[in-house]
Amino acid sequence: MLAGAWLPWVLLRPNRLAPGEYLRLPPAWVALAAVLALLPALTGQVRRGLVWLPATLALLLGVWLLGGRTAAALVGQADFARASAASGVWLYLLGAGVATYAAGLALPERRWVAWLWLPPALALLLGGHLAGWSVLVEGRNEGPRWVQELGQHLRLVGSALGLSVLIGMPLAVWAAGRTRVADAVLGVANAVQTLPSLALLGLLIAPLSALANAVPALREAGISGIGVAPALTAMTLYALLPVLRNGVVALRGVPAGVIDAARGMGMTASQRFWRVQVPLALPVWLGGVRQAAVLLVGVAAVAALIGAGGLGTYIFKGLQSAASDLILLGAVPAALLAILVDGALRALEGWLGRRLGRAT
Repeated sequence: MLAGAWLPWVLLRPNRLAPGEYLRLPPAWVALAAVLALLPALTGQVRRGLVWLPATLALLLGVWLLGGRTAAALVGQADFARASAASGVWLYLLGAGVATYAAGLALPERRWVAWLWLPPALALLLGGHLAGWSVLVEGRNEGPRWVQELGQHLRLVGSALGLSVLIGMPLAVWAAGRTRVADAVLGVANAVQTLPSLALLGLLIAPLSALANAVPALREAGISGIGVAPALTAMTLYALLPVLRNGVVALRGVPAGVIDAARGMGMTASQRFWRVQVPLALPVWLGGVRQAAVLLVGVAAVAALIGAGGLGTYIFKGLQSAASDLILLGAVPAALLAILVDGALRALEGWLGRRLGRAT
């Protein structure tokens, strides 16, 4: 955070592609940012439970300065000028984010304090304070197209996650009590996981194209070697391993004494499974679903290379034209989406764990 306060904060360019001029923070803002950079460490020496306060303030200051300095840099510039976040912004926000996350870990019963920065940051975003930031300028220029690609990204992730759960959960139940089946199923899923995502997408093009040519009904349904079909296939295969692995581990981890007690109470096999095994295994199983969901957010970005759409469209479009703002227009929302999905599912895991703990 200290280094970020001293490094260049804004890159002002006459247009999207031209080289520009690096601008630093005024000395007064550097001093304030430096103070807030030191406060989390100093507060932690006195009282760890209060680290979240200076860490949250530091994070919000970084967001506020990003909007303020980019807007100030654009004063008197042409409409097609761009004010981008320089290295100082990213380093400062990274340090503040790490401090905020660590503050949440220091308070296991109040981890929600690590998210207190989010409502004010959203208020700054929705209130137009960050309107001068080049990434949001590109977002406004894209308009409905960006919303469409975001929706496509969410559809790809949701569909692949749903398919992996529908396939993986029955397989996990089948394999949990059979060692050979578990070894075979997990071995295949692990082999798929070792393949690079781009290689797997390429390997699926030929068989799906041949299948679509052989069965005209599939081609009419939109299945072909490029597009959504190979993307969903690859993403579903990638998500199977965490769902399968955590499912097998969770079901095997249910104490045998609990199952014997349920059997002694006269429960049938179906009742033991649904009323005893599934509730006890669900928090661990949900951890695998969370891992799969976060993994799919990243894989969905790569799927744009074969015409599946999504936020990866802007990442590769920006790489082709050497436009960093377009890259960030796809990368930043994808990263935030992964963080939000992970946080929501992690909170659900914790809630289920506490509820089951009280029940037992």
